[in-house]
Amino acid sequence: MNIDFKDDEILFLEGETGLVGIVKVAYKNKMLFIATPDNDEIVQFLEKDDLIAVSAFNKDKRAIRSLAYLTREEDSPIVILDKNHPSTKRLSIVLSVGDSVNLNCNITPGTHPEQNVLCSCDSLSGLLIEKTVTGVKLNKEGIKYNIEKF
Repeated sequence: MNIDFKDDEILFLEGETGLVGIVKVAYKNKMLFIATPDNDEIVQFLEKDDLIAVSAFNKDKRAIRSLAYLTREEDSPIVILDKNHPSTKRLSIVLSVGDSVNLNCNITPGTHPEQNVLCSCDSLSGLLIEKTVTGVKLNKEGIKYNIEKF
């Protein structure tokens, strides 16, 4: 399933108990800094058509927009937590940035420095989202979605 959207738009994929918002990086030569639990910092170099995917378990579009904005426009770094960190139980919104994202409900939110996996609700788990020049390609049909101005 292919879905096209523009750099000034946000794509929302809706699951039964969660929502995933996706925007394009939209800038050339963008760098993303990722702080890891072992006090390292990873620099991820991004392409203009790479994806910023934000997963919210409370279906709050404002929170998704806010985190996507902070990441894309304000270069806010991503902080990765240790799997045993108590804050992982309180995360209601997490993100992943790259050329593809695997949604998975069987991981601990906020603990994956590799940016190709993202915690999601059960009904979106197993969905592979891959960038295309004009939007995204999904590995499943029939996903409920809508596109809004970002």
